[in-house]
Amino acid sequence: MGGQCFKLIPCCWNSQMKAAVLETPDIDNEEKSEVDNLPAFREFTFEQLKNATSGFAVEYIVSEQGEKAANIVYKGKLENQKRIAVKRFNRMAWPDAQQFVEEARLVGHLRNHRLVNLLGCCCEGDERLLVAEYMPNETLAKHLFHWDTQPMKWVMRLRVVLHLAQALEYCTSKGRALYHDLNGYRILFDEALDLIRDRNLQMLTDSCLEVQLSNDDGTELARLASRCLQSEPRERPNPKSLVASLTPLQKETEVPSSVLMGIPHGTSWSSLSPLGEACTRRDSTAIHEILESIGYKDDGMTNELSFQMWTDQMQESLDSKKKGDSAFKHKDFRTTIECYSQFIDVGTMVSPTIFARRSLSYLMSDKPQKALNDAMQAQVVSPVWHIACYLQAVALSALGLDSEAQAALKEGTTLESKRSKAVGQK
Repeated sequence: MGGQCFKLIPCCWNSQMKAAVLETPDIDNEEKSEVDNLPAFREFTFEQLKNATSGFAVEYIVSEQGEKAANIVYKGKLENQKRIAVKRFNRMAWPDAQQFVEEARLVGHLRNHRLVNLLGCCCEGDERLLVAEYMPNETLAKHLFHWDTQPMKWVMRLRVVLHLAQALEYCTSKGRALYHDLNGYRILFDEALDLIRDRNLQMLTDSCLEVQLSNDDGTELARLASRCLQSEPRERPNPKSLVASLTPLQKETEVPSSVLMGIPHGTSWSSLSPLGEACTRRDSTAIHEILESIGYKDDGMTNELSFQMWTDQMQESLDSKKKGDSAFKHKDFRTTIECYSQFIDVGTMVSPTIFARRSLSYLMSDKPQKALNDAMQAQVVSPVWHIACYLQAVALSALGLDSEAQAALKEGTTLESKRSKAVGQK
């Protein structure tokens, strides 16, 4: 099947016992052996997980779930360099410590290359945390509904459906059926079922797939969907029969999932920081959060500037910067561009951070060439600043210059690695 593509999260990952779907890069022929080599489920100490996530740092946040972001998922790295995802629950989500550990252990015994395998848990005092394999490439919902470059290809969608059915088949065979709330994130249907029963393919099909979808494929998928949505459970197909029906529909099975998904070839996820990963997958929201959290610490723009003797023009320039900072924080990118442009045009002070922030603002405004120009200017100001290279990679990718984007990403990774080593030696 060209390697592993999507994984199903076990139900205990959510405090409300719900399931979701995530995708992962290709592992090709190593996928089964990698599952066999996974460590046994274990209990971690809170200190271990705190260290793995750099003290639960904001830049390590993958997602925030639940009311008022009560349940937060962090990416992290264990002492053996294994990448992990750590979910920290609201203190009230699991008041019974024994129930939490028992449920986690039951799910932790499941091991399959179609599952996000649970590696362990932590239960200390009021803390409730789960540790799972790290999936770097976002949710199915994002790739279906929030794509930045191109929609998910039909052959990839077929592969996802098959892999999902395989995950369900495995869980069912182990007595852990995960049917409740299975979605790409909370897929909702209104009375929109008659379309499926009537085989109305034109209304059902994603308009961007018209040239990729054959009538035979569409008819068969509509038939399967109709059966899966029957109101009587006994009339729905079991996962094993779904796998049997979906397998013959697969196409381009020799093509790796990473190619179909447009994930840059040769990227070593383990070598990338959270910012590097966000730039690789062109996750503008994550890039914004990280740039906002970093602030101006990389270029010395601090409050001590106010102690200097300002001319009226310099004060006006600082006011523009202040307004731009506020607009950037609140994701008002048009105002950000206007205010930072006023600051840059005065020319009294030069800030690579402002060029970087305006670069991202141009990207969010669908102006990749201007974004690239600013990212390059940030590197002129600060030649060894890895963030400038990362933003160049995003802009180059948006312009369709994939090989140049990969080179910029590699340069950013190298610069960041040297920076980290230099900091560690101090």
